[in-house]
Parts: sequence; C-alpha cells; structure tokens
Amino acid sequence: MVTTHPYLPGGVSWELYPFTGKYLALKSGAKMHYLDEGKGKPVVMLHGNPSWSFYYRNLALALRGGSRVIAPDHIGCGLSDKPGDGSYDYTLKSRVDDLEFLLDSLDIKSNITLVVHDWGGMIGMAYAVRHPERIEKLVILNTGAFLLPGGKTFPPALRLCRTQLGALLIRGLNAFARGAAWVGCKRRRMSRELRRAYAAPYNSWANRIATLRFVEDIPLAPGDKAYPVVAETQQKLGALAALPMLICWGMKDFVFDRHFLEEWKRRFPGAEIHTFPDCGHYILEDAQEEVIPLVKLFIENA
Repeated sequence: MVTTHPYLPGGVSWELYPFTGKYLALKSGAKMHYLDEGKGKPVVMLHGNPSWSFYYRNLALALRGGSRVIAPDHIGCGLSDKPGDGSYDYTLKSRVDDLEFLLDSLDIKSNITLVVHDWGGMIGMAYAVRHPERIEKLVILNTGAFLLPGGKTFPPALRLCRTQLGALLIRGLNAFARGAAWVGCKRRRMSRELRRAYAAPYNSWANRIATLRFVEDIPLAPGDKAYPVVAETQQKLGALAALPMLICWGMKDFVFDRHFLEEWKRRFPGAEIHTFPDCGHYILEDAQEEVIPLVKLFIENA
C-alpha cells in the first residue's frame, strides 16, 4: 500500500525539500520512502551514506518537467523506516533486492537512467548488471562499483568508524552524518541549515543504525558479507560498457578520489567526464550550478 508522508523531520523545511513522498512496504515489512515526481522516461537517483534523497532535491526539481524521477531513501535512511537488526538485514544484497522490489512494484523495467552517488553506485550498478536490458544511461557522481582500486588504501577515518569507538561516535553523537556534511563540500561549505537537514533523519541512537551498518558493510576481504556481490558486479560491468555514461567528479573527495575515477575511466573509456578540482564528495552541493545542467542535457539528448 502506498501512502503520502504528512511531515518532514525537524531541521528540514518544506522550502528546502518541497516534495510529498510515497511509501512502499517491502518484503521485509519495512516501509521505504521514495520520491516519484514528473512523467516521462524514468530517472532513478540512488543516494549513499550518510545522506538521503534530500541530496537529489535540486536535481529532481530540474528534471521532473521532462522525466519521471524516482529517488528512494534506503532502509534506515531519510524518511524510510529504521528497523533494528532483528527485523532487517543491513547488507548490500538487501539494498539491491529492495531497489529491485521498488522498481518492479512501480513497473519500471525499461529506459532507466541511473544516477548514483556513494553507496548508491554499488547498489545501482549491482541492480544494473542483474538487468542490463533495463538500463539506458548512467550518471556517476563520486562513487564506486568495484573493490578498492589499485593504489587506493582504506581511509583511516573509515577504519576508525568500524571500531567500537567509531560505533559509539556514530550512534551516540551522529558523528558520521554531521562530519560528512561538514567536510563533504570543499568549494563552499554547506550552510548550517543544510548541514542540519542532512543530519535530521538521524536524530537518535536507534535512528543511526544504517549510518553505522553501511560503514561496517564495506567489503575489504573475501569473508565480508558484501564481498561476493561486489566481486560479481565488478566482473559483469562489461555488460554496461556500451551505455552512454556521464561522470561528474569532485576531485577533493578523500574516499572516492582519483583512484576511483581512474578505474571508472578504465572500465568505461567512452564516458563523458567532467572533473571539478576544487569540489568534494557532495558534488551536487559543491557544483550544482554546473553539474545539474550537465545531467539535464545528458538525459535529454537522444
């Protein structure tokens, strides 16, 4: 059953996020919140950790006049349910299954443009290699869809997050969401209002479960839960190599840095690439005046 949500979390104004979202009950029983705006070919926007569909608000507004924009909040994120571990398996496979269930429920099975950022890249591309015939175009924004590239070491800040102290900081102090909003833009710092909006859904120990579980799910070794999904996706990316791809990349991202960009270029040599040397991880905040028109033009071109 699909319903509309009657509220926004504290710290998020209607002016910043002028949408009435919808909800879908997943197989797990958790309710997924998503935006469904406009008509036309589907543009599916997948956020990462610790953001939510709020990240795509300006892009959704720019595209909904000519496209059908779908922007879900992953379970545990944004306005979606935030169940405990006993009710939901916070793993990459669950995320991909959730996305497939949502799009199948909406009968979105062709002509999809995927727009992916951070964990959204791994989720979206894992879905794409399951169903390459459904994908028409790809928009890549500071993300990955493969194991750590050659020359890239796992950042110490993320390694800390996977310790007992890191878990306490993330769930006790909301350090991950707050920290990402603070360091994620380099050209211009986010305003206090924006930083508050990014962190708003993660307003309690219980509601910060996904921000920690996402970090814990980063696959570093074959024994990690997400490792087989990432390895399989990486192996099958060639099935998407002929698709039109737009890459917009903030070069001051300390996680998804030049090593990741070079790996995308190696795997997709025909991609249209725009780099922003003074921008960071949240490229749609840092360089929105440039990136949003580029994405709009890319999607509208036949």
